[in-house]
Amino acid sequence: MSKKSLLIAAVAILVIAIIGITYLLFTEKQANRELVQEFQLDKEDLENEYTRFVQQYDELKMTISNDSLSQLLEQEQLKTQRLLEELRTVKSTNATEIRRLKNELATLRKVMVGYINQIDSLNKLTAQQKQVIAEVTQKYNQASQQISNLSEEKKNLDKKVTLAAQLDATNIRIEPRNKRGKAAKKVKDVVKLAISFTVVKNITAENGERTIYIRITKPDNDVLTKSASNTFPYENRTLVYSIKKYIEYNGEEQNINVFWDVEEFLYAGNYRVDIFEGGNLIGSQTFMLD
Repeated sequence: MSKKSLLIAAVAILVIAIIGITYLLFTEKQANRELVQEFQLDKEDLENEYTRFVQQYDELKMTISNDSLSQLLEQEQLKTQRLLEELRTVKSTNATEIRRLKNELATLRKVMVGYINQIDSLNKLTAQQKQVIAEVTQKYNQASQQISNLSEEKKNLDKKVTLAAQLDATNIRIEPRNKRGKAAKKVKDVVKLAISFTVVKNITAENGERTIYIRITKPDNDVLTKSASNTFPYENRTLVYSIKKYIEYNGEEQNINVFWDVEEFLYAGNYRVDIFEGGNLIGSQTFMLD
């Protein structure tokens, strides 16, 4: 073979080698480019996961009212944010750091799952406590209502007992009399008013001494009295009486007679007699003087 042929063969081999090397370099560069893109995508996915974790901690904190647990969640959230900032400064080609931050994320995930379970248990417990409180409150309200009803029933019963024990005056008669003790025909002849009435039988009334007050009211509503100091209490006020009578009550029917000596001027018109005992009005009657 001539030198020229050898030279041509050598050049051909060299060209083929150059082409092969160029192809290998191009292929490796393409592979490196794809690998860099893959690393970059992995890093972006990791950043997104860290960001979601930070947001999830915000959501978890809104679902609890426990201060201690809220503080722990705050600490974990700050730790997650710190790792996220580290990740953002790490190059996507730094496989060692990326691997470490992935492992950190796996640990954070386990911690978060533990907190989620704890919060779920607390929420269930809180719901049960609220249910218990609602049931206790309902029972308390029912008991209060029953007590209120019993109190009202007792009040009504006490009122009925009081009314039942109250004395009652019936058959009230007023007879104007002249100076001879006879029935007076004219008002100018009246010197005495004879008042009689019956205290009815009442076995529920308390026995013992009773004070009866009698008011004689003139047509102008002025009350006949011997002294302005002759008063007795009635319904949170003080009334003037005309006659006061003590009786010994034993639960049986009792006839009462009292008298009013006329020492003042009387004129024709409608008069009224009201009888009181124990702070109660127990009888009333009107009469006419001509």
